[in-house]
Amino acid sequence: MSGPWILFLFFAFVMGAVTVAGYVLLIRAPQQRASDVPAMLSNEPALPPARAAFLDIFRSIGDSFPNAKKEHNPYRRRLSLAGYRWPSAVSVFYGIKCATTLFMAGAAGVSALVFGGNPSGLPMAMLCGAGVGFLLPDRILSSRIRARAQRLRRALPPALDLLVLGLEAGQSLDSTAADASRGLKSVHPDLSGELAQLYLELRASNSRVEAFRNLAERTNEPEIRKLSHLLIDSDRFGVSLGPALRTHNRYLRTRFRQQAQESARKVGVKLIFPVFFLIFPSVLLVTLGPASIMMLKQLQNLMQ
Repeated sequence: MSGPWILFLFFAFVMGAVTVAGYVLLIRAPQQRASDVPAMLSNEPALPPARAAFLDIFRSIGDSFPNAKKEHNPYRRRLSLAGYRWPSAVSVFYGIKCATTLFMAGAAGVSALVFGGNPSGLPMAMLCGAGVGFLLPDRILSSRIRARAQRLRRALPPALDLLVLGLEAGQSLDSTAADASRGLKSVHPDLSGELAQLYLELRASNSRVEAFRNLAERTNEPEIRKLSHLLIDSDRFGVSLGPALRTHNRYLRTRFRQQAQESARKVGVKLIFPVFFLIFPSVLLVTLGPASIMMLKQLQNLMQ
């Protein structure tokens, strides 16, 4: 049997063993895993059966890592910033990192044997593939964090409009946050979830300032941090929230408009390089190409 087939069978055996081990752990200890998580924190995402099965496999793999169960794991905060706040998010992330590492290592090894044909470069290829597979989930997580922060920033002006309408109608801040959360649920679900959690903390906590600070810490978005500071200062000094939020909303929309104008003015400068290196040579080729060919033919005729 040739080398590529041996490597392919080894890779298939490893993946099959990991899958079977995940299913065995899932079947044998479902009650133990459920009892480790408090009832109020055991909300898992509702997924289709196929995706839920893969999620359970990754969770079973990730539970074998000691750092997955630590409360102060740095990945827990990053996953929270990306919107993954269920209790087993860290375990699932570690399982995904393990699976991508094995898969990329096997794929790189098979590619090196098939296209390179030199077995001596197999360990280096597998090591590079494993490194890429290990770092790939972190890069994807960083992009998800940036995308969620942008969605939260974009949802702030309509949320402030709803908050101002509720407060000026005579409602309390708790009821206004709940109404704003329901109004934003279909259009901006990320900020809707944050406002819903703010409403629950305002109802359950004795300190309103702590609830506002938690809102800023959960999102880590500068604009939401400014809003939380505004709410804290208004609650501390007894300022009416309606006019303060209306002024802040006007300031926020002005800033977003200025940022959009700044980005539009930068387009002309950014287009210089693609125009010069891509479009301009094509224009020269189309306009001067036929003339150059005709000149060469005339010169050849004159030389003869």
